[in-house]
Amino acid sequence: MEKFLVELIYSSGFLSVFLLLGFFLRAKIKIFGQLFLPASVIGGFVLLILGPNGLNFLKIPDEWMKIYALLPGILLVPVVASVPLGLNLNSGLKSSKNVLPFAFIMLAVAMMQFAIGFSTQFIFNHYDFYETFGWELGIGFVGGHGTAGLLGSMLKQANLPYWELAQGVGVTMATFGLIGGILLGMVLINIASRKKYTQILNQPADIPNDIKIGYTKDIEAQPSFGRQTTLSASLDSLAFHLAIILGVCAGAYFILNFIKEHSIPILNQISIWAYAIVIMFGVWGFMVKFKLDFLVDDKIKSRIAGTLTEFAVIAAIASLPIKTIIAYLNPILFMVIIGFITTTLVLVFMCKFLLNEYWFEHMIAGFGACTGVFLTGILLLRICDPNFKSPVMANYSLSYTILSVVYFVFLQLILSTILTKSLFWGFMLCVFSFAAFLILALVFAKFKIRN
Repeated sequence: MEKFLVELIYSSGFLSVFLLLGFFLRAKIKIFGQLFLPASVIGGFVLLILGPNGLNFLKIPDEWMKIYALLPGILLVPVVASVPLGLNLNSGLKSSKNVLPFAFIMLAVAMMQFAIGFSTQFIFNHYDFYETFGWELGIGFVGGHGTAGLLGSMLKQANLPYWELAQGVGVTMATFGLIGGILLGMVLINIASRKKYTQILNQPADIPNDIKIGYTKDIEAQPSFGRQTTLSASLDSLAFHLAIILGVCAGAYFILNFIKEHSIPILNQISIWAYAIVIMFGVWGFMVKFKLDFLVDDKIKSRIAGTLTEFAVIAAIASLPIKTIIAYLNPILFMVIIGFITTTLVLVFMCKFLLNEYWFEHMIAGFGACTGVFLTGILLLRICDPNFKSPVMANYSLSYTILSVVYFVFLQLILSTILTKSLFWGFMLCVFSFAAFLILALVFAKFKIRN
């Protein structure tokens, strides 16, 4: 046990070196800054290229590579568990008529991406696909690199031998989505500004250099980490938040182990993160009920989740099984191309006709979220609305929170359907869900407009 812990720290420290290297390269190499590539993605690909799965220049022990493959799925459990902590939807839902329609539009896009991905198996039927191939389009585009690690964890927990390959395909899709989403997003912004679709932007503005390089030297301009909700004389605020999150994860593991030991049907097939997120809803509800919610700061919670995600992403990329993924290159490229086309068309059409104000600003933020990560949406929105004068940023944040919660629920539902029924029924579930979310977006948009 002691040896394993030493290896874990040693291998994590090695990852940290490449995380810092990625930060340095982002600051010094212009193209990385212009593409807004996170340091974890840059450092991960450097390690991948130099490591055993690439040029094999770095002789990394097999034990470390196994840790890197497993780490994303483990670290994403507390990340997902933290989502309900500090959640406050009531005020936002009451103050904006676009939050729910916008959330349902993005959920519809996610379900559409899942359906397109699964359809790849029917189109390229001469390939020897594994059972859940294609799911990675929605996992990578809407979920991002971190969720690709969660995919691996879900499949591993279900005792599916191809979990590492699926995780690698998910990371590949996330990389295509992140880079392509930013490039295509910039094209859409340029077109929209010329056609006067943007209500604030006349000509595409230059993004501040600090955002491109990843840091600011002006101490006064550096954003606050968060409120110190507890006094360090008793318990550090960061430790307090982390204790809640890890405590919930421990409770989830305890419940799942109990269920598996007693072979309780159906419940023993549910992923660990699903139990964690349900328990966290209960814990947060308890804190709100007894007026303890002042102890939680959303910024601190987000920083904890962000830290864990950075290490999950760099580990997932570093352990990418390149040679195996190349065998699926044609279906992957098909999914990427069709995914970008359909995502763009659905978002433009639905946002233009259902969101009655700042429709393009909403659309470009949603486009960033549905092809990259939450931050991608913010970056694209900031070009259209540099000072966030519109209500879009607030709407986007709330809508994305709803998207995250519902999205994770559907991940488990889709996997269960495929494993217990068939790929066809998993595909049909995504198609019906796509239609249902579009209808919900239409209903709530029209209802809010009348009121």
